[in-house]
Amino acid sequence: MGMMQEFKEFAMKGNVVDLAVGVIIGAAFGKIVTSLVNDVLMPPIGMLMGGVDFKNLHVVLKGDYAGDLAAATAAGAPVIRYGAFLQSVMDFLIVAFCIFIMVKQVNRFAGPPKK
Repeated sequence: MGMMQEFKEFAMKGNVVDLAVGVIIGAAFGKIVTSLVNDVLMPPIGMLMGGVDFKNLHVVLKGDYAGDLAAATAAGAPVIRYGAFLQSVMDFLIVAFCIFIMVKQVNRFAGPPKK
């Protein structure tokens, strides 16, 4: 059996195709969650915290840019963008919670393990 034939058989196995579909759906779900966090959840949370824009929360390590993230980044100053990090943490928590719920439901429908 040639290498191309082996590769074709490997690539067409059900698990590989299922994995590919899962990765594509996961990427699309990730974009939806990112939009949910950035565009729906964080603005009201920022408003409740006194008008904080999480995208612009940062610390400039070198230089005097007085709270202007765009100017500091354009000048090449080292910047810790902890607001973007907080949004990424929110993304992760939402995705992890959704996966937890999904796995819990799959396990519930699967029933007890067979002995």
